[in-house]
Amino acid sequence: MCHFLRIGRQFLVDDEAATATEYAVMLAMIVLACMGAISLLGTKVSDIFANTKTEFDTYYP
Repeated sequence: MCHFLRIGRQFLVDDEAATATEYAVMLAMIVLACMGAISLLGTKVSDIFANTKTEFDTYYP
C-alpha cells in the first residue's frame, strides 16, 4: 500500500507532464494559425496564378 501512495505522490509532484501538455497546446495553436493563414491566403494565391495564366495566354497564345 505504501508503494502505491509513493507512486501517487510522485505523480502529483512530477511536473514533466505539465510541460508536455504546454508543448502540445503550443503546437495546436501553431497548427491552427498555419491553417488560418493558408485558408485566408489560399484563394488569393490561386487568383494570382489564374490571372498570371490569363496574361500569358493573352500575350503568348
